[in-house]
Order: sequence, then C-alpha cells, then structure tokens
Amino acid sequence: MSNESAAKPADSPEIDAPRDFIRQIVREDLAKGKHSAIRTRFPPEPNGYLHIGHAKAIWLDFGIAREFGGWCNLRLDDTNPGKEDPEFVEGIKDDVRWLGYEWHDLRHASDYFEVFYRAAIKLIQDGHAYVDDLTAEQMREYRGTLTGPGRHSPFRDRSVEENLDLFRRMRAGEFEDGSKTLRAKIDMASGNINLRDPAIYRIRKVTHQNTGDAWPIYPMYDYAHCLSDALEGITHSLCSLEFEDHRPLYDWFVDKVDLPNHPELWEHMQEAGFRTEPAKPRQIEFSRLNLSYMITSKRKLAQLVNEGWVDGWDDPRMNTLRGLRRRGFTPGGIRLLIERLGVSKQNSVIDYAILENCVREDLDASATRRMAVIDPLKLVITHLPEDHEETLSLPNHPKDESFGTRQVPFARELWIEREDFAEVPPKGFHRLKPEGEVRLRGVGIVKCEQIVKDADGNVTELHCTLDLESRSGMPGADRKVKGTIHWVSAKHAVSAEIRIYDRLFNVPTPDDESGGKTWIEHINPDAKRIVQGWLEPSAASAKPEQCFQFERLGYFVADRIDHRPDAPVFNRTVTLRDTWAR
Repeated sequence: MSNESAAKPADSPEIDAPRDFIRQIVREDLAKGKHSAIRTRFPPEPNGYLHIGHAKAIWLDFGIAREFGGWCNLRLDDTNPGKEDPEFVEGIKDDVRWLGYEWHDLRHASDYFEVFYRAAIKLIQDGHAYVDDLTAEQMREYRGTLTGPGRHSPFRDRSVEENLDLFRRMRAGEFEDGSKTLRAKIDMASGNINLRDPAIYRIRKVTHQNTGDAWPIYPMYDYAHCLSDALEGITHSLCSLEFEDHRPLYDWFVDKVDLPNHPELWEHMQEAGFRTEPAKPRQIEFSRLNLSYMITSKRKLAQLVNEGWVDGWDDPRMNTLRGLRRRGFTPGGIRLLIERLGVSKQNSVIDYAILENCVREDLDASATRRMAVIDPLKLVITHLPEDHEETLSLPNHPKDESFGTRQVPFARELWIEREDFAEVPPKGFHRLKPEGEVRLRGVGIVKCEQIVKDADGNVTELHCTLDLESRSGMPGADRKVKGTIHWVSAKHAVSAEIRIYDRLFNVPTPDDESGGKTWIEHINPDAKRIVQGWLEPSAASAKPEQCFQFERLGYFVADRIDHRPDAPVFNRTVTLRDTWAR
C-alpha cells in the first residue's frame, strides 16, 4: 500500500469550472447531504501504457475530486496476471503526473484478494453463488443469445456445503486451470445478458506480479471492480459508456456482499494499515474520447509495437500518452481538448484536427521561438566582407515580452529554406525570386541578384545584396516588402536530426475494414521522416522536452530520450496550420 501525498500541482488543469451532467449529479448529492466528501478513483489495468482515451477518464476522475475538495485514488486493476507488467504500472503513474494530477492512495486490486475471497464465501453461504464444472465453451452455449434466454447449468443446484467445499479446494489449488468456475446465481433468463450467472472466479495457476503464487484463483473484473470501489468508500464510480449494461451487475454484487454491514470481511485490512471505509458507490457512465485517424485498442497498440510497425510504446506516432508526450503534445493542449468537448452520454468520433489545434493554441502561448532550416539552400550576401559576423538580439516570443530576448549570430553566408525560393514563382508567391526582394527575419531586406547552379541545373546558391538602410534603427527599416523568411548563419548553425512526424494512419477510421483492407494496411508510410536540419545555437542547447516554435516550420520538441546539446534531436509536434485540411 502507498499513502503518497495528495499535493496539488500549482497549475490547475481546469480552465473554467466545467458544468456537465456528472458534475451536476455530484452537486446535487452534496446539496442533499448524501455525501460529505467526494471520492473517486482511476482504475486502469497495467497491461499496456495509457492512451489518449484514458486522458478523459483521468481528467474526470481526478478533476472532479479536486474541484469538489475530495480525493482520487489511483488503483491498478491487476486481476489478470500474465498480461500485466510492473513496467506498465510505473508508466501509468508517470502519465498521471505528467497530466498534472496526484493521487490520494496508490492501490492495487490485488490488495483486496483476501476480501474478495471472503466475500465469495459469503455469497455461497447466502445461496448467491455456485461452483460450475462447465467448460468456457459450454458456458457460452448455455448462456443463450441476445434474443433468447439461457439455460441453467446442471451444477447450479449444488448444495451450499458442496459449493463451499469445492471453492475452498479451488483456493487450495487442487483443480486444473479452467476445470471449475465460481458463478453468481442470478437469472439465466434476464434480458441483460450480463446477469446470466456471470463468472466470479476462475482457476489460473499463473504467478502474479504482486502476490506471487499465493493465489491459484483470480476474481473477474466485474466482481473485483465494484467491491474495490466499495472498500475504498468511492462515492462516484465513473466509467465509459460500454459499462452501462454492467451497472445492474455492479449494484447486485455491492448489495449482496454488503461490505458496510459485514466488517468481518475487511477488518483485517484496517489492522494491516489500509484506509478502508466501505460504502455503497454509484456508477455513472460517460462517452469515451474517440478521435479520427487513431486506434485505442490496447491489443492493436501492442501489435504495432510487437510487430515493429512503430519503435515502441513511446513512439511519437503512437496515441499513447507516452508517445504524445515524446511527440511534444502538451498536458495543457490535451486538457483543453477535453474541456472543450465536454462530457456527455453520446458516442461520437472527434476530428483529430481539433486535438492538433488545441495543442497549437497551447504551444502558441507557451513555446519560445527559434530559427531552424530543414531543407537548406545557401544564401550569400555578397557585399558583406567574408569575415563579417555580428550578434542580433531577437525576441523569444513576438506576442509576450516577458519571454525576453536571445542572441542570434549573423554572418555573410546563411541557410534558408529551399521552398522560400522559386526560379519561376507561381502566382501569389511572396518569397524570394530572381531580382525579387524579401525581408530576412531580424536583419533587413535582401535582393536576389544571381543564381548559382550545379552541373545538373540544380540551384545551389543565391547571391544577394542587403539593403543596409532597411536594417533595424535605420531610416528604411519600415520599408514594406510582401515576404519575410527565416534563416540561420551557415558558419554558426548546429546540425540536428529532425524527425518529421505525422498521423499514423492515412484514413479517418482505420478500424473500418469494409473496403477490404486490414487496419494495418491503413498505416501511413509517411508518418515518420528523418532529415538533417540546421539550428541557431540557442536551440541546440535546449533541454530534453523543451518545446519551440521553429519559425514558419511548426512546433518542435527536443526528444526526451535521444536529444543532447552536442547531438540535437528534435521531433515535429504539429505544423503551424492544418495541412490535412487541404
């Protein structure tokens, strides 16, 4: 057990006080005196890293607790050994904190295994559970269909004594995997298929990462989840919409076990130092965060990693929170998206461009500016001396003077973006062209006087002149030209690896295989491109995860793993504007 501090970060994730149907329920419950304090939990399974969909659940679970002066536990649903890993536990904790939240207690479902077992004994004694010998395939057969009722198992009417004996022997490890199952005795004719005698325990002789080989039986999610909520005194159990049909089962387990009135089931937890205040929780469902051009299936995300389609769970093309973080997406941008979308019970798919715009908006306010060139073309200012060097003072943020200024070296030979020159310019082209003028950011106006080409006819250099009267502080500094371009001093520029990332899938609904292609075939081959770029020196010295707007190119972040000042690596987070709209 962990009683880690519930300290709040200085910057609250909430932009304004949100008003949605869940918060209205919470307000009404407090006003009626139903609860004196709000308690929530975020209960991920540690069988993979969190993805963008989890961000909404985190925002709700932790945000509502904070907003109403309560607390939120982080509870790892580790009831499925063999698929779970301590690495994922640490990743989940890191992701929650990255989004700006801290938990009250760190709990594991495995902390409560003894309580679940004792509660199962109680259900058997009360005639609400039985041990079944049907195989998994036979149980599916007996379960019935959505339009027809199920059938009773031939083992459903075993006596309480026989069920207790068999279940205790299951606990002792006497039976083989899958040979017996403890099931709830509810209603095989129920219109809600979840109530047709669902499984409570299955035999699995698998080593558990927390409890070792102590348990050869493990509880099912629907059983463990609701009792965990009840044990922790959770007031509002928030979950996604697919669990709406599970709510009657949630309430059935909570009511039949009745933890508040049966302290013999959980008093040992308090003696061991766990804060345990059993109460009846209320489950409330909300729609998930679904974005176009993304998948949120953990199985498919794991497949991308295991089959080498991506470079790991934190690959910037992935929609895991670790991947988005490495890409340079910000907690503020993600929270802004969720805040603007709000909370409802209506499932929908949100355009990925909305997320990108929220990240742009957040970075526009917070990212300092730097100059970089990723497809260089040399520009020589011919009438400056060959050894000319000077240092310019440029603002770190054009919209916020509080960001201060930086020193940028300027010399006779510069790198500019190749696309900023056109020998035969298209209509409306306002950058550099033969005999044309353009303003160099922070320098002045240059005119293209001569083009130098190689033997194949490719442009290799532009020879230009600088209008000295157009420099800062000079009388002609306000002279108007239509275009402004960025640059870096060729002598001082630092070489960098620039990773150009884009959407992992090239169709809005990659899961839709109706066109005859599998979801794997929808992977965007251009989602990652690596080029050599040139940076002004102050960008190269960035710390890992420091974000910049590379002027006129987009938002970039120093890679949190690979970047070093002597070998810079930058990832493109997002373009300056939506390029997919075209």
